[in-house]
Amino acid sequence: MLLVLLLALAAGGYYYYQSLKNGPSGALAQAAAAVQTHDMATFEKYVDVTSVTNNLVNDIAGQGSAITSLIPGGQLAVAGTLKLLKPTLAKAAHKEVQRYVETGSLQAAAEAAPKRLVNISLTGLASKVVNPDSEFKGIKYTREEGDNAFVGIEVSQPKYDTTMVVEVKMRRRGDHWQMTQVTNAGELLSQAVRLEKRRLLN
Repeated sequence: MLLVLLLALAAGGYYYYQSLKNGPSGALAQAAAAVQTHDMATFEKYVDVTSVTNNLVNDIAGQGSAITSLIPGGQLAVAGTLKLLKPTLAKAAHKEVQRYVETGSLQAAAEAAPKRLVNISLTGLASKVVNPDSEFKGIKYTREEGDNAFVGIEVSQPKYDTTMVVEVKMRRRGDHWQMTQVTNAGELLSQAVRLEKRRLLN
């Protein structure tokens, strides 16, 4: 009986591992591994870069005051210029992501962005929200709703002695999951502004 029990537990453990590997969290792990190996084709299998960047630009365009606080020249965004340039910014953001995956360098990614009227870089903004010293803390939650899933990724923010949760939306694509959106990008920008103001006051 003990042998049967051990075999059952081993089989259950294997299927549990497989469900994680093939689930939303596993897809994010595969995307992270693709960044480490600079494999853009695999990265795009697990991350719909066009969808993610388009959604990010939409969210950022609605956060003019936060951008003003975080980066120089952000006041142009408040004036509405950013909304007019959304297609150009989305295309530039795609190039930045591709360059980052290929090189692993935030600087190289920022340099890949073409010069434009509003000099706002996706990677530049990301470095204001997630510090270079930030570390992955773990998966806070995973919630599946049919062919969609929402994963909360907890990241440390040593600069502010706290953590943040980045929520990403995943979509089932046949035999794997693919990230399509950062759902709380606007909230994260606002949080970064609040934390920076508090740090400066202290």
